[in-house]
Amino acid sequence: MRKGLVVYQSKYGATKKYAFWLAEAMGYDCMERREASAAVLMPYETIVYGGGIYASGIAGFSFLKKHAKLWKSKKHAVFCVGASPHDEKAFLEFCERHFKEELAGTRCFYCRGAWKESEMGFVDKTLCGMLRKAVGGKAPEEYEPWEKALMSCPKGEDADWTDRQELDPLIAYLKGL
Repeated sequence: MRKGLVVYQSKYGATKKYAFWLAEAMGYDCMERREASAAVLMPYETIVYGGGIYASGIAGFSFLKKHAKLWKSKKHAVFCVGASPHDEKAFLEFCERHFKEELAGTRCFYCRGAWKESEMGFVDKTLCGMLRKAVGGKAPEEYEPWEKALMSCPKGEDADWTDRQELDPLIAYLKGL
């Protein structure tokens, strides 16, 4: 049996960065979700999945659901990466929406990622522009944490909030399994 595997799906690189930092810290193997399958996951004692948060969903969430029985038979955890600063209440609500039924009891962690507008395609830029416009109609003191993060990034510029220390709670959890 192999020690552990970090599987990730990253669109703009922040989740990939966290996945490799985690694999290095834990001595785990690391691979992209598109390379993973049930046969690949089987020999590992622990599996950690990382995905970016886009439009209130986790990238690759269907992969988690598809392999839910396999996850349950192993030590497992999930980390999500988003551009917003951590908001405990919002994250708990997010987890309650996603980790139910076959994924109930899955521990989920949050890491702040990056804003890579320079790498966004037409659809993502258009959606972000629409969101900026909608949020811009509100008074700044009424912004939700994610809205503050969106409006704090100057249009057309990138920002990177990735930090290895964001993984500390997940590493502590994995070491305590």
